[in-house]
Amino acid sequence: MKKILIKNAKIVNEGKVEEGEVYIENDTIVEVAPIISVKSQDVHVVDAEGKYLLPGAIDDQVHFREPGLTHKEDIEHGSKAAVAGGITSFIEMPNTQPQTTTHERFAEKFAIAAKSAYANYSFMFGGTNDNLEEIKKIDPKTTPALKLFLGSSTGNMLVDNEEVLKEIFTQSPVLICVHCEDETTIKNNLEEYISKYGEDIPIENHPKIRSEKACYLSSSRAIALAKETGARLHVFHLSTAKEMELFDGKKPLKDKKITAEVCIHHLWFNDTHYADKKTLIKWNPAVKTQQDQEALFKALLQDKIDVIATDHAPHTLEEKNNVYTKAPSGGPLVQHALPAMLQFYHQGKITLPKIVEKMCHNPAILFQIERRGFIREGYKADLVLVDLNAPWTVQKENILYKCGWSPFEKTTFKSRITHTFVNGALVYHNFKVLDVRNAQALSFQRS
Repeated sequence: MKKILIKNAKIVNEGKVEEGEVYIENDTIVEVAPIISVKSQDVHVVDAEGKYLLPGAIDDQVHFREPGLTHKEDIEHGSKAAVAGGITSFIEMPNTQPQTTTHERFAEKFAIAAKSAYANYSFMFGGTNDNLEEIKKIDPKTTPALKLFLGSSTGNMLVDNEEVLKEIFTQSPVLICVHCEDETTIKNNLEEYISKYGEDIPIENHPKIRSEKACYLSSSRAIALAKETGARLHVFHLSTAKEMELFDGKKPLKDKKITAEVCIHHLWFNDTHYADKKTLIKWNPAVKTQQDQEALFKALLQDKIDVIATDHAPHTLEEKNNVYTKAPSGGPLVQHALPAMLQFYHQGKITLPKIVEKMCHNPAILFQIERRGFIREGYKADLVLVDLNAPWTVQKENILYKCGWSPFEKTTFKSRITHTFVNGALVYHNFKVLDVRNAQALSFQRS
C-alpha cells in the first residue's frame, strides 16, 4: 500500500486558500486537515513548505494525434508534457487517422492509452454526416462527449448537413462539444485573399479570413439549435468579444445547458503577435484583436466562460513553416498552460481559486467526471504542487512535446510546477517525468 503525507501546504480548493495537509493511501485522498498525524512507519512525507497544492488540472480538449499522425505527437509524449504542466487528466479529440467515429476505433484508443498514458485519459466520440447510428450507441458512463466540427479543421470531419445536425442534437446520449466557424464565410474570405496575394497570404490576415463573423454565425446557430432541441451544448475555444453576448454568467454551472470554453492562446496572444510569431500562432479559430482578448478574460471572470483548456494540437516546425494556405493550424500547449495562467495571477488579473475553478473544478462538474477535480476526502489523489516564486524559461531543452517547439519559447514564467501526483503516485518532480505510469481511464457519474 502506497501512503503519502503532503505537509505544510497552502491548499487551493473550492474558492479558498488554506494551510493544510493531505494524506493519501493508494490512489485516494483519505484525509484533508490543518494537521495530520500518521503513526504508520511506511508513509512517504512530502514537505510542501512555501508551496501551493492544487487539484490536478483537467484539459477537456487535446489532440494527441494517435493513431495516424504520430510524427507530430502521440499519447505518451503528450501526456508526459501534460503532467509536467500540472494537467493530470485529458480528454482527446476524434480527428485522428482513422477518425474516432465508430465504437471499434473508440476502443482502440483506450487500448493505446492504457499502455502509454502518464495522465488519466478519455476520448470524445466524433460525429459526421453519416454516423448517427453509431452516435446513438454511445455509453454515457464511458464517453465524455460527442465532438462536432461545424467548421473544418485538421482532418476534415465537417458536419454540414442541417437535417443530420438536428437529428444529432436531438438524439445524442451525451453532451455535444462544438468547434464553431461558418465554413461558407471562411471559404469566401479565403478566395478573396488568394486572389489578392496568391498562396502566400500574410499571416496577419488569418483573423480576417477566419473572422469574427464566421465564429458568431456558427456559434449562434449552434446555440439556437441546442435551445430548440434541448441538447446539452459546450462551445469550444471561443475567440471573439461578440460571442460573449450568447452566454450566461448568472446560473451555477451545474444548472447550465449551454456552456463555454476559452483556450490559453486566446487569452495570451492577440493579432499584434503575428508579426513575431508568424504561423506558430496560427490556430482555428484565429487569435484575434486585443479587444477580443480582453473581452474573453472579462467573460471568464464573469463566469460566462466556464472552462479553460488548451486545444493542444501539435504540428512539426516544417509543416508550420509552409506558406499560409499550406501551414496547418494548431500548436502545442499542455506543458505551459498552467504556468501561463499563474503568470496572469502574478499580474493581478485572476486569483488562484478562480484558476483552479476553471481548470480543475469546472471540467469535472461539466463532464460529470467521477471523483476528480477537487481536493476532497474519497477523491482520486490527482494533485499538483506549485512554487510561485521559482522563475524558469521555456527553452528547446526543456520542451517535452514530440514536435519539439512551443509558441512560449523564450518566455520566462515566474511559477514552476515541482510535483505532479496521478492517482497517488508521484509522476513528475522538478523538471523530470518519472518512469511511473499510474493513469486511469476517466469515468462519468451519469444515469
